[in-house]
Amino acid sequence: MDQNRGHGTAVTAQGPRRSATSVGSASQVAGEPAFADGRSEGPESGRGVRVSERGGVTMGVEEEFLLADRATRRTAPRAPAVLARAGAGGPGHVHAELLTSQVETSTGVCGDLDEVREHVLSGRGRLGEAAREEDCLLLASGMPPLPGPDVRNTTGARFDSIADRYRAVVEDYESCGLHVHVGVSDRDTAIAVVNHLRPWLPTLLALSVNSPFAGGRDTGYGSWRVLRQSAFPGFGVPPRFGSAAEYDAEVSRLVDCGVLVDPRMSFWLVRPSSAFPTVEVRAADTALTVDGAVLQAGLTRALVRTALADLDRGVEGPEIDAQVAAAAVWSAARHGMTGPGVDVLLGRAAPAEDLLAGLFGHVREALEDTGDDTLVRRLLKELLADGTGAERQRQAAGRGRTALVDFVAEATASRA
Repeated sequence: MDQNRGHGTAVTAQGPRRSATSVGSASQVAGEPAFADGRSEGPESGRGVRVSERGGVTMGVEEEFLLADRATRRTAPRAPAVLARAGAGGPGHVHAELLTSQVETSTGVCGDLDEVREHVLSGRGRLGEAAREEDCLLLASGMPPLPGPDVRNTTGARFDSIADRYRAVVEDYESCGLHVHVGVSDRDTAIAVVNHLRPWLPTLLALSVNSPFAGGRDTGYGSWRVLRQSAFPGFGVPPRFGSAAEYDAEVSRLVDCGVLVDPRMSFWLVRPSSAFPTVEVRAADTALTVDGAVLQAGLTRALVRTALADLDRGVEGPEIDAQVAAAAVWSAARHGMTGPGVDVLLGRAAPAEDLLAGLFGHVREALEDTGDDTLVRRLLKELLADGTGAERQRQAAGRGRTALVDFVAEATASRA
C-alpha cells in the first residue's frame, strides 16, 4: 500500500493569525508503511509561511498507480522495468509497491498547493513516460478497471512476510490510495490532531471515490478499494488515543496478537508516523486527476491546521461512536457524493453535500490563512459538476471496457 519515507523541511513560523509566537521549528513529511520495504528518503527544503508553532504547514502526497498492458488494457506485472526507467529526476521519488502491477510516487516536502501540483505532475509524468516505454498505460484508479491474469508479489523480505501473513487477502490486492502527510511539531501533537480529524475522514473518502469496478464488473460502490481494505485488521477510523505512547502500545499489542507484521504497520485511515512528527491521512482512493490530488492535499492541510488552532485554545478532539464511524466509512464508500452519508457527530444520515458543506465551513478560516480558499472552492465546484472519479469511470464504461481504460489513462496524464 505505501512505502516508508521521510522528507524533512525547516519551517519558520511568522506569527500566524491564531498563534502570536514567532519561532523556528522543524517539520517533516513522511510516509509510514502498511506494505513497505523500510526505506527512508532524505531531507528536502520547504518554504516559510504562517503556521502555528505546533506545525501544520508542510505537506506531501503519495500516489499509487496501476500499470496496464497497452494492447489488452489489463494490469501487467512490469513495475520493476518501469521504475528502472523512471529513475531519478524531478522532485519527489518513485517506488515499488506490494504487487508488480503497481507503482508509487511521493512528492517532496511542499509549502503550498502550487508546489504540490508541480510535484504531482512531475511524478505522474516520469512514471507515464516510463510506462509508455514498457508498452504500458499508467492508471490512476483505486482498483483495476480490468484485472490482469498474472498478478505477482514484489520480492523482498517484508513483502514476503506480508504475503505469507495475509494470504488470499493480498494475492490480488491491486489497491491504490492517495496519502497526504502534514508536518507537526511532535508525535503527541500528531495524536491530538488525529483525534480531531476522525469525524471528517468519511467525507474525504466520499470526495475521492475512484474504484467502482472489480473483476471487470461494476460493484455498485464508489470505492471498492475501501471494501477490500476492510478485510485487514484494525482498518477504519482509529480509536481515540491520549498520547503517542498509548498509540504505540496499541499497535504493539496488535503485533503481539499476530495480526500486524511489525510496529510500522497499521491500516487506520489516519495515523501518526512512527519515525517523524507528522500526521498521515490515508482515506482517499488514488485521485483520477491532478486536481483531485491537489484538492485532497488542500483540505487535509486545512483540517490539520484547524485542529492545531483548536488545540491552541484547549479544545480536544470530539468523542465519536465507533459503530457510527464505521457506518459513515461504509456509506461514503458505497455512495460517494451521490447518495446519503452519515453525520458522525450527530449519529444520523445526512446528504453527502451537507456533510461537505460542514467540512468546508469547519476549515474555511484555515484555508483563508494559507490563501487556498479560492482554489479549493473552485476544485470542489468542478468536482461536484464533473462527478467523482467513480462517476466518471462509470460514464466512460458505457462506451466499453477499452474506452474505460483509455479514459482513465488520459485523465491520469492530464495536467488538470
